[in-house]
Amino acid sequence: MEAVNASLSPTANPLKEGLSSRSMPRPCNVVIFGASGDLTFRKLIPALYNIEADGDLPATTHITGFARRPKTDEAFRAELGEALAKFSRSGRIEGVWNDFASRVHYHQSEFGNAEGYRELAEKLDKLDAENGTAGNRLFYLSVGPSEFEGILGKLQEHGLNKTRDGSWARVIVEKPFGRDRESAHDLNEKVSRVFEEKDTYRIDHYLGKETAQNIMVLRFANSLFEPLWNHKYIDHIQVTAAEPMGVEARGPYYDSAGALRDMVQNHLTQLLCLVAMEPPTDLSADSVRDEKLKVVRAMRKWTPEEVAKNVVRAQYGTGVVGGKEVPAYRTEDRVNPESQTETYVAFKVLVDNWRWSGVPFYVRVGKRLPQHGTEIAIVFKETPGVLFNAEQAGLGPNVLVLRIQPDEGVSLRIQSKRPGVQLAIESVKMDFHYKTSFGKPSPEAYERLLLDAMSGDATLFARRDEVDAAWTFIDSIEHAWHENPNPPPMATYPSGSWGPKEADDLLAADGRAWRLL
Repeated sequence: MEAVNASLSPTANPLKEGLSSRSMPRPCNVVIFGASGDLTFRKLIPALYNIEADGDLPATTHITGFARRPKTDEAFRAELGEALAKFSRSGRIEGVWNDFASRVHYHQSEFGNAEGYRELAEKLDKLDAENGTAGNRLFYLSVGPSEFEGILGKLQEHGLNKTRDGSWARVIVEKPFGRDRESAHDLNEKVSRVFEEKDTYRIDHYLGKETAQNIMVLRFANSLFEPLWNHKYIDHIQVTAAEPMGVEARGPYYDSAGALRDMVQNHLTQLLCLVAMEPPTDLSADSVRDEKLKVVRAMRKWTPEEVAKNVVRAQYGTGVVGGKEVPAYRTEDRVNPESQTETYVAFKVLVDNWRWSGVPFYVRVGKRLPQHGTEIAIVFKETPGVLFNAEQAGLGPNVLVLRIQPDEGVSLRIQSKRPGVQLAIESVKMDFHYKTSFGKPSPEAYERLLLDAMSGDATLFARRDEVDAAWTFIDSIEHAWHENPNPPPMATYPSGSWGPKEADDLLAADGRAWRLL
């Protein structure tokens, strides 16, 4: 199963070999704001290096890290080289690294220092002249939202957002993109004053994962599934994102965000949209995103009373994870001891359209759960209660599971006769793993997303109206929790468990149960 890879730009460069319609990227200058941060060392530079190692990064593309700390190019490259050995999927190949590192630069400046941007403009112009990058710039804001306005304003002030003679200038914005609809609208306004929507790339690394990209191919390129993908044959759908870690060093951020804002508004809503969307008219970015937007708008908004019945929030308590005793959330470093921030959320949502009429989507995400994994489970309706089901109760339904991480792949549970003279039926699993099936590890999510941004393909990035619609849904829940005189209670669950009893009761009320990862 091949990942969707599309951009129907009329100016597309020659295509790569194989079933692909994405153009190759043109040479450009990549500027990373917040280059001394963890994301740069763990994800961004390893991703760009792996693109280079795979032969997909144009040879004249240069990378400039912009950060506050004084540092030379040589010192920056040495630090990146050490991190690369730990975080690159392809390791560190000295010849490839040396060539790549020679095109990595460091630019020291405060984010609000006008002189720093004037010098950056001069540096980029010089690199353009020396390397033929033609004024193409990709700015990556690996900084907190509070820094956006200052950085964007300085880019505009020094003309770094301007294009000339067919060149392009684009900006990649990291999450969190707002904390509610109002703040997201404010951030969107600030970005739109400097970059057009077509040049704005709101990144969600979940959409760069192979299985997430493969959902559309699985659905629309296989006659086995496409006719069954509706309320006539599907009983319900579960989306689960579990992790054994606690908040670690992110206490202050997490306590102001919570699981709903941190994971559901972006990652899990996007996955739900890919599962529920109608087939787009073509594979252009806006055609795909138009269909995703329709799903978000069709997600039923609960009243405060309905939130109490259909949404569970909880915090982890003390417990054991991986054989190690761990503390309760409220005793974590720099977390409010009276915090009302959820580390776990489970909810039921209905998508009010023709295809999904009456089909519940159950979504859950939590910290300090027994294992790490994200998956989508499509649970089909059971066969009639005659023949085999009449003789052998409890056979269970067919289940199609899309594993997003860590072991990316697809499995299908079916019923089969057990070998022997007697008629005995049991469930068996047909399993597909990306790594073993294709003989090589899948590219990391950031590799695909950075390559798409350089190629001008926005399919896997959130559009402004998608963000607005997702926040509208999330705000209806947040308001019921924090602006309601009688908010639903905060449940608790032991660390190392699969969550609170209330989450099990949510499905049990409908005669269903959560799937174990």
